[in-house]
Amino acid sequence: MCGIAGMLDIHEDMSQKIGVLSKMSRSLERRGPDENGIFIDHNIALIHRRLVVIDKDNGKQPMICGMKGEKYVIVYNGELYNTEELRAQLMSKGYIFKGHSDTEVVLKAYIEYGESCAQRLNGIFAFCVYEVNSKRLFMCRDRVGVKPFFFSEFDSGIVFASEIKALLESGKVKPQIDEEGLYELFFIGPARTAGSGIFKNVRELLPGEYAVYSNGRLTRKRYFTLTAREYTDSPQQSVEKVRYLLTDAIEKQLVSDVPLCFFLSGGLDSSIIVQVASEYYKKKNLAAPTTYSVEYTDNKKYFEKSLFQPTPDSDFIDMMVKNAGTTHNEVILDNSELFDALFPSVKARDLPGYVDIDSSLLLFCKEIKKDFTVSLSGECADELFGGYPWYHNREILFEECFPWSRSQKIRRSVLKPGILKNGEEYVHQKYLDTVKNTDKLSTDSELTSRMREMFSLNYYWFMQCLLERKDRCSMYNGLEVRVPFCDYRLVEYAYNMPWEIKAYSNREKGIVRKAFEDLLPSGIAWRKKSPYPKTHNPVYMELCSKRAKQILKKKNALTELLSKSGINAIIEHPDKISSPWYGQLMQAPQILAYIAQLDYWFENYKVDIIV
Repeated sequence: MCGIAGMLDIHEDMSQKIGVLSKMSRSLERRGPDENGIFIDHNIALIHRRLVVIDKDNGKQPMICGMKGEKYVIVYNGELYNTEELRAQLMSKGYIFKGHSDTEVVLKAYIEYGESCAQRLNGIFAFCVYEVNSKRLFMCRDRVGVKPFFFSEFDSGIVFASEIKALLESGKVKPQIDEEGLYELFFIGPARTAGSGIFKNVRELLPGEYAVYSNGRLTRKRYFTLTAREYTDSPQQSVEKVRYLLTDAIEKQLVSDVPLCFFLSGGLDSSIIVQVASEYYKKKNLAAPTTYSVEYTDNKKYFEKSLFQPTPDSDFIDMMVKNAGTTHNEVILDNSELFDALFPSVKARDLPGYVDIDSSLLLFCKEIKKDFTVSLSGECADELFGGYPWYHNREILFEECFPWSRSQKIRRSVLKPGILKNGEEYVHQKYLDTVKNTDKLSTDSELTSRMREMFSLNYYWFMQCLLERKDRCSMYNGLEVRVPFCDYRLVEYAYNMPWEIKAYSNREKGIVRKAFEDLLPSGIAWRKKSPYPKTHNPVYMELCSKRAKQILKKKNALTELLSKSGINAIIEHPDKISSPWYGQLMQAPQILAYIAQLDYWFENYKVDIIV
């Protein structure tokens, strides 16, 4: 995993902009702390920061290859999981490889297949290839959107980067937001509309999209979208296929030249990954896997059962550690540290985010990085296989709204009257656009049609928010986290699976449970879903309330938008919030934490509002 960036400007000699390019590179150092490199050719510069995972000596970047009368240069961030298959195909066509890095495979796949190389890659990636002679820039992002790729066009060129902070260092992007950006922050956040970078003139490649910049023109093309197809597998075949696809994805992602470990929550998804890895390690006579879980100081003391979190995780973690024979580590986070980490987690995202759900992951990854460079995690099973309550409540299922943010009332309450008047309409239009663009079959029943829409809503919105969280918080610590459930083959299969098969035994993720029930303890395989653990300690609420009160005493661009009475109502009556801000994890403390992150972001990024 790495950080990449680049700038093309027909009016600039990049050799005269070393200072700016160095700033861009340093801004990505946490993503790639091991090595760095810059390629310059007249009007273009390509920047790379490397986190060494595969082939230390032969995977250095920018990587250059001269073939077919052209000179190709690549900067690449990601991991390719079909490296060996693709290398074999290319070798059969006469290609010679210097090492075993996936970067070299991606570069030569582009040389051989051009733009269509994207469809041959199975992995998580964002990369750019520059053709020196033809002055053609090819940019590509993985199908699911696990790895980021932001860019901004200007009159004489384009600048791109793994993270927005590098764009801001380029001098081509100003820290400005317009009305649309404010709608995103207050009515969509911590999610973002796909393609939006919140800052004015900042965009991102969509999941499954590539782009070509040539002769001053940017052309974008989607090479992967959710596509409706007839489903012909029986329930038993479905069980077998899910088991095969997920097992294959996990095993492909165990390849690493550096130490690798696993997140373990005691839930279904991470337990499957750990158990499959344990069985694989036994076959290969490798040492037992190392696992990590997260908890908070005194959380057991303050835990309260809820619809979304009916049981604590600790008992189930112990069960899985014993079953898989792992070497386990529990990371216990202090609530004061959790609060303090809200602010570096803004730096990690370059935006206000998923508050303590981010900051806890930031601290968790920091501990893991002390001993490991690569980890596997169980994100995205819920979005693909109907794990959330809103899939199973018919009243919520057919509501015309984002199910994780059904009411805008709480969001409206933190704003002064008359501010951002069209917020509700903005959100509803985003919902309608997603539903309208959902691919369906003419034979789909009402339920099947709606389940496709719900899949799209979760896939393009909720899941992207979680993937962004996982990438930024892990890479901020120089830790690569792989997500086997995001294998595009599993995504395609799940999208077309009928609900009665997917919800086997009328359970959330029922088909996944059935596929792995013989591999897991029964208590894990059929455990009710429980979300990522958050703190229940009142100390955290006190810290968030104190900061919110301090912010309300300020007079700046942010407080000109905020309603003192609305925020004070949250502080004084935290239990009266009828619906969460975002998902099941953003209640009163998290809403106040979001205000604190907004304040930090406005001040430290020196954000100007342009309306």
